[in-house]
Amino acid sequence: MGADETMTVEAGRRIFVALDTPDIALATKTAAALKGHVGGVKLGKEFFTANGPGGVMAVSLAQLPIFLDLKFHDIPNTVAGAVRAIGHIELAMMTVHASGGLEMIRAACEEAAQSAAKFGTPKPLILAVTVLTSLSDSDMPGLGISGSVADQVYRLADLAQKAGADGIICSPHEVADLRARLGPDFRLVVPGIRPAGSEADDQQRVMTPNEAVAQGADYLVIGRPITQSDNPVTAADAIATEIDTEVDTKIITQNQGIGG
Repeated sequence: MGADETMTVEAGRRIFVALDTPDIALATKTAAALKGHVGGVKLGKEFFTANGPGGVMAVSLAQLPIFLDLKFHDIPNTVAGAVRAIGHIELAMMTVHASGGLEMIRAACEEAAQSAAKFGTPKPLILAVTVLTSLSDSDMPGLGISGSVADQVYRLADLAQKAGADGIICSPHEVADLRARLGPDFRLVVPGIRPAGSEADDQQRVMTPNEAVAQGADYLVIGRPITQSDNPVTAADAIATEIDTEVDTKIITQNQGIGG
């Protein structure tokens, strides 16, 4: 494998493809096709509601790391119980809502570590969702939040780090400031990624893959530009090629429990 090809493979490992579908056959087929081209796949509420833990385990047969994005948000004991209930499934990452508070985030982190020890699997990264990328500054007053989206993201990011989370979900527009604020080892996982020329769809705070990595993003969550293309593998490879000049392989190899 030549140097350019190696860099493109490493760039691809930053990409987690959002399989936002209830169709388990389609999800497993897409995951299998993308093996070796991306870092993993993201399964969210649409897929999990339709297929449950068994569906997640079926997709895991593709041997791609899985990011389970269920955004748990409840009292600490309930969130800990939810993490425990899926603790038998080996996951690369999972999400909670940062707005659930310090004790809730801490309970998720502690339970994830205990479950991993019980089942002998790597602990999944606990990522706290800050502000959804579908929201903009104009939405904040209606939610009872003072200040801008960025102000709220920074507040919740600080809270998540204090609670012991491994990283956060944030829009690409906050990445540069968050990287400086939170240090090099706190994971920044970024949705709202659209390759140049793509439609923004229902996202408000978007950026190209290359721009997001240059700002300091560790992982990019990309859905429709890949899954709705005529050839998802070709689309994923094109995005990896776009960002490969920005790849820092040291960051990738430091991330525990996440393989290619």
